[in-house]
Amino acid sequence: MSWVILTGRQSDLTQAATPHKIITNRDYLAHPALFRGQRPKVINLSNNYGYQSRGYYASLLASSRGHRVIPTVETMIDLSEHKLYENALPELELALNKCRKDLGAYPAKVCIFFGIGPSKAWDRFARLLFDWFRAPALEVSIKDASGWASIRKIGFHPLARMSPEEMKRFTACLDVYTGREWRETKTRTPARYTFATLVDPNEELPPSEISSLRHWARIAEKMGVEVEPITRKDLAKLANYDALFIRETTSISNHTYRFARRAQQEGMPVIDDPLSMIRCTNKVYLNELMTANKVPVPPTVMIAGISDLQLAADTLGFPLVLKIPDSSFSRGVKKCSDVEELKALATEWLEDSDLLIAQKFIPTKFDWRVGVLGGQPLFAVHYLMARKHWQIVNHKANGKPDQGGIKTFTLKNAPAQVVETAVKAASCIGDGLYGVDLKETNDGIFVIEVNDNPNLDHNCEDTGEKDEVWVRLTQWFLDRLEKQRR
Repeated sequence: MSWVILTGRQSDLTQAATPHKIITNRDYLAHPALFRGQRPKVINLSNNYGYQSRGYYASLLASSRGHRVIPTVETMIDLSEHKLYENALPELELALNKCRKDLGAYPAKVCIFFGIGPSKAWDRFARLLFDWFRAPALEVSIKDASGWASIRKIGFHPLARMSPEEMKRFTACLDVYTGREWRETKTRTPARYTFATLVDPNEELPPSEISSLRHWARIAEKMGVEVEPITRKDLAKLANYDALFIRETTSISNHTYRFARRAQQEGMPVIDDPLSMIRCTNKVYLNELMTANKVPVPPTVMIAGISDLQLAADTLGFPLVLKIPDSSFSRGVKKCSDVEELKALATEWLEDSDLLIAQKFIPTKFDWRVGVLGGQPLFAVHYLMARKHWQIVNHKANGKPDQGGIKTFTLKNAPAQVVETAVKAASCIGDGLYGVDLKETNDGIFVIEVNDNPNLDHNCEDTGEKDEVWVRLTQWFLDRLEKQRR
């Protein structure tokens, strides 16, 4: 069975509207064994999604039964108060106003059904709204003043309030939504599960090369899993898959976070999960988290303004390392040799970030990267510095980035203290996949950062543990899927 549609009353939606199973939310709540052994996709069309209402409990229990459901209780809560969804408004309003030339004047209210608007002119906004709030029917109140359309309110639009014309459009959108995903599911190669892998074929420094993902796909196939690449354009069909592995460089401000959030809302195992992305992205947070959990880190000073620079200089000495909190692949990380260099760089960076961190520069014997998956070490490597540079990646002003080499170890041959420290650091973040960067010095082991979305390539990070790396990655997803089924 593919789809189960829940209604407040049997008469709210006739069976003729869809070939899928229609039952009332009352029947769904009262019969927990109704779909035992199946994993239906549930569309909750209750007329009330308020806290502790029947509609609320239907989505809540769908999640506990391992059924995929829209809307989720998270979406219900997000839309219950303006302050809970106001962070989405700037991006939504920008998309809304880009539709102006095609729309002309804006209506006071517009209804979006399954990410589809009343006309093609609404496509950009409707898709983005569905990305943020995956709900069957949403009503958006709009204020159009001074040439800029703003959003007053976003709320659910229940079947009971729909006019005959709206009901006609709603059922057509329902058929498009379920029909599209049903056909795609039927044409897939038979497998126990299908995992989506989010990639950008044009990314300059991807966390996994396409050839490495093909290697993973061959191993996963032997375990009853189909691995299928998807791109940023495929968010609408993410629910067709059973799990998501993000192999683009992650960022809270781009589509990778929306993919992670959507997967989590669908109840799908995902690497990287949204919380790990939030925690790993910010070096200020990481430093305080590691310190609070007694994980060794370099001496660090927080910089909130120019007045803090002297404290950093006095505490850390020179050279020191200045970092933008949100950065990756050695970007936004520079070494300062003296006060003048520190002041010039900090002045420039403080224009874009309210906080910076300065850390003591630590000469090292070895720079380690330890992969950790599900709380257990996965691989251990040395990342070597780029040629004539103090970082593993040298981002030149012109030309391609220059990367250092790699030296791999088996976990058995890696220093036990390095591996144990890495596992402890990763456990502060979650149980997903992390790359922990550590410096081995004469004074001990120091954690530099914990990365979500770590590099994982065939014949590189997997050289020490061989295909066991990819088997364990596949098994991580399978374990969570099997747990859901139980």
